[in-house]
Amino acid sequence: MPISTLVAASEAAPPGSDIVVSPLAWVAFLAFTAVLIAIDLLLHRDDHEISFKEAAVSSAVWIALGVSFTFVMWVWLGGDAATQYITGYVIEKSLSVDNVFVWAVILGYFAVPKHLQHRVLFWGIFGALVLRFAFIFAGIALLNQLEWLIFVFGGFLLFTAWRVATHDEGEIHPEQNPVLKLMRRTIPVTADYEGRHFFVRRDLRRFATPLFVVLVMVELTDVVFAVDSIPAILAVSRSQFVVFSSNVFAILGLRSLYFLLAGAADRLVYLNVGLGIILAFVGVKMIASHWYHLPTLLSLAFIAVVLTVTVVASLRATADDHAGAAESQEGQAHG
Repeated sequence: MPISTLVAASEAAPPGSDIVVSPLAWVAFLAFTAVLIAIDLLLHRDDHEISFKEAAVSSAVWIALGVSFTFVMWVWLGGDAATQYITGYVIEKSLSVDNVFVWAVILGYFAVPKHLQHRVLFWGIFGALVLRFAFIFAGIALLNQLEWLIFVFGGFLLFTAWRVATHDEGEIHPEQNPVLKLMRRTIPVTADYEGRHFFVRRDLRRFATPLFVVLVMVELTDVVFAVDSIPAILAVSRSQFVVFSSNVFAILGLRSLYFLLAGAADRLVYLNVGLGIILAFVGVKMIASHWYHLPTLLSLAFIAVVLTVTVVASLRATADDHAGAAESQEGQAHG
């Protein structure tokens, strides 16, 4: 590649930095998000166990909304913004799958009743949206003021890629979490769940319930995963609106994704490897952006290929074991 091309690329504005969104548009989007949250809360106002069919339909609706917003971005802000949005959406959605499996460990450890799981995840994700909003604006402000931070963020993504690719799900131990230990020492917690309540009063004292402890743990896991995923999306776009909107649509569908995939962790055996490759690619892309901005469409294509190969390879690798387990259960039933 000619040196002049590299120089021109290095002097070009970071992707998304030229996207201008008016305050009125921000208000409209936040209002639309609030309406979606209110509808979801209304549909699940009665606590009940989420069936696989309900989770599948809900997931399809959320994904359709997220993907459809690409068209809105295209018409409103142009092709570059739309490509950056859908790439950010795919990155956030794929990285969130690992978060879903951690939720499964936490909810299983605390034996959260199935009819209360949607409630705790709903409020956990609501809090996550507020945290993401703050993280995104802070991250973009830092990158705009201190351009050399792209090397720090890129290096962090490479480290995270190695950590994710070599991570063993069996190492997750919620009982060893320092925040949980601190809560148990400082906050009075009831012995049992008190229905859907996060707090109850006993003898003029306010007690937290185990459901509140689970909520804090869910929020904590999102903070940890946000530290990984937000730098990854900032490698794709510096537009606050593009990054935040892609986060919103990816996160709002996480509850449904949890009920759909929580039992599939043993089938996606290569998921961590695939996510590690994606994070490593994004880390290299961020570092290289100082000299050359890789077209976002190529990034999207690479991520889509990695995800497809990861899922197909995982399902093929576990197909025999899954079939064997099914035959064993059938044999025991007939026996």
